[in-house]
Amino acid sequence: MVFSSLIFLFAYLPIVLAAYYICPRKWRNLLLFVVNLVFYGWGEPVFVILMVISTIVDYTCGYFIDKNRESNPRRAKGFLIASMIINLSMLGFFKYSGMLLRTVNLIPGVDIPIPRLPDLPIGISFYTFQTMSYSIDVYRREAPVQKNIITFGTYVSLFPQLIAGPIVRYKDVAYQLDHRRETLDDFTKGVCIFCVGLAKKVLIANQMGAMWEAMLSTGQDNGWLGSWVGIIGYSLQIYFDFSGYSDMACGLGNMLGFEFLKNFNYPYISKSITEFWRRWHISLGTWFREYVYIPLGGNRKGFGRQIINLLIVWFLTGLWHGASYNFILWGLYFGLLLVIEKLVLKKWLAKCPAAVQHIYSLFFIIIGWVIFYFADDKGGMPALGQFLGSMFNFGGIVIGENALTLVMSYLPMLIVGCAAATPLGALLYKKVRATAAAPALQAVYCVAVLFISTALLVAGSYNPFIYFRF
Repeated sequence: MVFSSLIFLFAYLPIVLAAYYICPRKWRNLLLFVVNLVFYGWGEPVFVILMVISTIVDYTCGYFIDKNRESNPRRAKGFLIASMIINLSMLGFFKYSGMLLRTVNLIPGVDIPIPRLPDLPIGISFYTFQTMSYSIDVYRREAPVQKNIITFGTYVSLFPQLIAGPIVRYKDVAYQLDHRRETLDDFTKGVCIFCVGLAKKVLIANQMGAMWEAMLSTGQDNGWLGSWVGIIGYSLQIYFDFSGYSDMACGLGNMLGFEFLKNFNYPYISKSITEFWRRWHISLGTWFREYVYIPLGGNRKGFGRQIINLLIVWFLTGLWHGASYNFILWGLYFGLLLVIEKLVLKKWLAKCPAAVQHIYSLFFIIIGWVIFYFADDKGGMPALGQFLGSMFNFGGIVIGENALTLVMSYLPMLIVGCAAATPLGALLYKKVRATAAAPALQAVYCVAVLFISTALLVAGSYNPFIYFRF
């Protein structure tokens, strides 16, 4: 992973950018399509075939949806359904078949052999949702059909956000695919945003992840305070890891002339769970709202139906994250919290001081990350219950010796992480940007981040990426 990161930064990316700007504009989508497949095939060559199949299927379905929409609406709907079934079948086979068979085998007398499948195709949940959005957008007349299969393939496989999002709906970039114009200002903005994301990932997320993993190694000896600090570290890790990659994707998109929607908006400053999910993984929430929640009826068919629709969406949101029961539990946990807020807590929270609202939100968000972490490969439900017990064992030790040492070692980075999770940095940047020294300071910042990040990547082997599994 470390070696691949350095190759991407200092070989693949410079070569791609140079070739892209040298290439005549009319051939740039073709170039991007080729380098996208090279990028994806870098780690998993065999799964390039899967992506090509997905591209051909959805391009074909989109073509026939558009062709038959007026003359034969039933046939057009049939192609839409075919697109959905094929995409979801591929996702289900590679991601959920093992979980399904293990569940069926729990029935007494049933023992179905579980086939040994290759590793999960990287980013399959992201690009599957993207390709489905194309068929749906064309069917709804919300986006024009794409008649050039290379351009469509560029959209499906676009390397900046291919493996980690944000989920880019086709209608949001349909015009950009054929009419984008690259500018020096956009390129400069893209470099800055990319460096912000790189700093989030390497300078903060990796450090918080290292602390969390060290805390886990000593388990019950950490004490209840050590357990809380550990899971706070993981909460910071997952935020800076995922938002860092989303920022890098948006920055790379700017360098290539694309504008992707923002995926995170300081979610840890939220004063309710409802607000948190308006700020966290915005592209996924938008996808489920537009393509699942609203088609189910949204809030238009009475309050009871709205609650059912919410629970369906949150069951699917949890399932989207992985083939493990903790993800389903995690989705339903947040779904129930949202329902409770709508039924009971909304008016009560509005009367509370802002600090109380914030503490309430962070408490339940952090508990949610405990549920999220303990997937089957991390110990599953038994480990989840044990860790929750250690967090609330207030009659036991407060903090263990090893945990105290770790907290003191990582305290500066914990403080930096907490501050960086607020808009404080953006406010400071806004003031700096208005000064004459802004361009020079931006350049110094980018060079410093690149230099320090490279040094950390070379010096250490700890560089996990949480959302590759999705």
